[in-house]
Amino acid sequence: MSEPRPVSFRGGGFAPKSVRWIGAVVFIALIAVAEIGTQTGWISALTLPKPSDVLDTFVQLYQSGLLWKHLTPSLTRLLVGALLGVSVGISVGVLIGLFSYIRSGLVPLVAAIFPIPKIALLPLFVIWFGIDEGSKYALIAFGTFTPTVVATYGAVDNVDRTLIRMGQSFGLSWWSIVRKIVLPGAMPGILSGLRISLAIAIILLVAAEMLGAEYGIGAYILEAGSLYDLERLFVGVAILSLLGIGVSAAIGAIERYLLRWRN
Repeated sequence: MSEPRPVSFRGGGFAPKSVRWIGAVVFIALIAVAEIGTQTGWISALTLPKPSDVLDTFVQLYQSGLLWKHLTPSLTRLLVGALLGVSVGISVGVLIGLFSYIRSGLVPLVAAIFPIPKIALLPLFVIWFGIDEGSKYALIAFGTFTPTVVATYGAVDNVDRTLIRMGQSFGLSWWSIVRKIVLPGAMPGILSGLRISLAIAIILLVAAEMLGAEYGIGAYILEAGSLYDLERLFVGVAILSLLGIGVSAAIGAIERYLLRWRN
């Protein structure tokens, strides 16, 4: 009797692999099209600056020292605000997922404040916390809090109940089940929600810095837009894009570390 022949896995979509060079090729192709289009006049210089001019403007910004004057306060505001919002959001989301009374009391409240455009609350935060850093931290924290809560308690709800029953049958305590089954099982959903929350944080950072900030990427973009300086405007947009890529890469590294058990 012949030995069974192994069948190769054909579900490529179910085992995605990261091909990093493709992303770089897409970016380079888009920049090349923009450069050629603006050089030949196919794309109007009034609507899109030359990528080479944008690069020169970025180099000038770096050499003048203004890059770090704008980037450092932005990173500080993003870090403090997002850390507050995410940490409280994960804590509240886990409590909602674990306790019925907390779920009954807080889910309607979260559902009521979640659809509110957080940018619309900026004047209110300025009244409450002042026009300085407090209002900016509060806006970013509040903006990241609600999506983090929703993602967290949804992830806790989606943990396989069979695993929980198995832990109970082995006599594990309630805290052991939470620590060894619920939190690891919910972590993929929590980290996926974290990507959305931090993207929202970057958006709110720009909005907050456009009101009463002397330095910051948002203030830099606002000033460039008021002067119709497209090169500087696109430099600010490019910095935000790089910031988003950096945040995504950081979350990816956290995922690889915390979710290494899935490999």
